[in-house]
Amino acid sequence: MNLTEGAEDRAFRAEIREWLGDHLTGEWAALRGLGGPGREHEAHDERLAWNRHLAEHGWTAVGWPTEHGGRGLSLWQQVIFHEEYARSNAPAGVNHLGEQLLGPTLIAFGTPEQQQRFLPEIVAVRELWAQGYSEPGAGSDLANVQTRARLVSTGSTGGGEEWVIDGQKVWTSLAHLSDWCFVVARTEAGSARHQGLSFLLVPLDQDGVEVRPIEQLTSGSEFNEVFFTGARTAGDLVVGEPGRGWGVAMGLLGFERGVSTLGQTVGFARELESVVARAKENGSIDDPVVRDRLAELKVELAVIRSYALRALALVEGGQDSAAGGGAGSIFKLAWATWHRTLGEVAMDVAGRDGLLTRESGASYDLDDHQRLFLFSRADTIYGGSDEIQRNILAERVLGLPKEPRG
Repeated sequence: MNLTEGAEDRAFRAEIREWLGDHLTGEWAALRGLGGPGREHEAHDERLAWNRHLAEHGWTAVGWPTEHGGRGLSLWQQVIFHEEYARSNAPAGVNHLGEQLLGPTLIAFGTPEQQQRFLPEIVAVRELWAQGYSEPGAGSDLANVQTRARLVSTGSTGGGEEWVIDGQKVWTSLAHLSDWCFVVARTEAGSARHQGLSFLLVPLDQDGVEVRPIEQLTSGSEFNEVFFTGARTAGDLVVGEPGRGWGVAMGLLGFERGVSTLGQTVGFARELESVVARAKENGSIDDPVVRDRLAELKVELAVIRSYALRALALVEGGQDSAAGGGAGSIFKLAWATWHRTLGEVAMDVAGRDGLLTRESGASYDLDDHQRLFLFSRADTIYGGSDEIQRNILAERVLGLPKEPRG
């Protein structure tokens, strides 16, 4: 991928910047900066309306092929879009899991019928999705899932079939606000590890599904427990072949390390700037240790962005695998550790003020830096823990022996 920004790319960047400047006004102006990790509870309905406004103007699913309702942007144009979106401080999206993860997965692995049923709804932001991967005994060890599904006859004259699902998922982001969930379940009796798993599409609004929000330190309940007790979904809503869902699940995780993550680095830069501004305001910038740590963070962030661009170029050029190669794991390790460190430095800069919260009714009200510190503690765990990323690099890239299992 050519990372040199030419005249056409600069014109495209200007187009996006102008459109966002024109539209993030009036009723939408108040949404600037709202949402995102640890803040998903903020103005959800209003952000949903904004996302549908984006869809009406063709600014959702920008990297999808045009035949599936996307804009068909090149990889570099997608980078430009996500960077400008983040730079404008536009509100966080409400359907990242549908647009960035499930949509590309259905394009790669889904049947034409599944694509026709679900992709238009994702593009238009009419149906929101959650991810049913982690379980109490299978967090980062996805192959250990115990949720089970069996195919049964509906008893109708047409001979229809349904999947009946029993089990529990946990840390299910935004399940309480979602319409559907893609679920990895064990569908072959007696199977173990990667074998016998299927990738199912399950409606959440049914009697067999209970969603219990998990209250977080940052306020709100972005994560949830989801209980399936005889939950049902149509027999044809399995992506890929039954029993071979592991490959589909891994393909989806490859999309998780996609181009949209580059927008994160713009948001990270804004957070760093706010910490620097606070250090100047309270005088902690005069401490040479603080000043050195802030300078390190700025340099490291520039390196992380450069590496992310290089990694995307490798994937685009076929020199690395988005699902199983090392580039995505290195990027996840780098940004997660960097962001957690930024939260720690933010508390050092805040000093004693970082220990105090503003009372607000029955709950406490965190400032941006306190929320950054608390939520970033999870960065090295969710989306694939540091330990899992290091195992991927050791086993798949360096060819080292697999970690022994007790």
